Amino acid sequence: MIHVQNLVKTFGSFTAVNDVSFHVPAGEIFAFLGPNGAGKTTTIKMLTTLLRPTSGAIQLDGLDPQTHQNEVRKRFGIVFQDPSLDGDLTAWENMQIHAVLYHVPHKTARVRSEELLKLFELWERRNEQVKKFSGGMKRRLEIARGFLHTPRILFLDEPTLGLDPQSRNQLWAHVKRVNEAEKVTVMLTTHYMDEADRVAHRVGVIDHGKLVAQGTPREIKDQTGTESLEDAFLKLTGSSIRDESAGSADMMRQFAKMWGGNRR
Repeated sequence: MIHVQNLVKTFGSFTAVNDVSFHVPAGEIFAFLGPNGAGKTTTIKMLTTLLRPTSGAIQLDGLDPQTHQNEVRKRFGIVFQDPSLDGDLTAWENMQIHAVLYHVPHKTARVRSEELLKLFELWERRNEQVKKFSGGMKRRLEIARGFLHTPRILFLDEPTLGLDPQSRNQLWAHVKRVNEAEKVTVMLTTHYMDEADRVAHRVGVIDHGKLVAQGTPREIKDQTGTESLEDAFLKLTGSSIRDESAGSADMMRQFAKMWGGNRR
């Protein structure tokens, strides 16, 4: 379902993603793990047509995101780190706007919205403004919305960041239920290693732009001789806090250059 071969992305002199290759089969939950600045979000942005690779090849459901951009976008849902709901609208209205954007037929959208809001335990609050929701409710709504147009792939970029353990467990239970029922391929990033260990079928670990390990959580632990995925992660990536300033500066300069060129 997701094929990535020798993927590279550079920003000026900074290489954010360096010769990364992996494969995610249909119906799998794949956790893409790494420290801050390791290249996780950059990789997902290339997979979801928001960034063009410097080199390498990507296929989503058999299509190249660079040459079939619109078709690829119809086939995935995505929840980024930053909130994207309209707080002044109700949960139901947020769902219906998403349906319009993805050209979901009206009747189908109503039926699908009801199913998903009930599944994610939001049906009773469907007519309330989203700004009145808790953080966990907002995240559940974003993920329910991501499933609305029946995507083949769902990308989740740190969807449980800042949520309490109860909300995190509830959210992943819902995601696993849809994954199993609809065979949706899920690619996620998270800093909560216990989540990845519990939820993911397989794991990939990226560090300094390179994929340093991949396999089932059990295989990763066996490879590193550790008892927990968190210990395995630390053994693979080290325990020091990363300084992202140099790479981020190069990245921002490159974006500024691109933006300036586009404006001209």
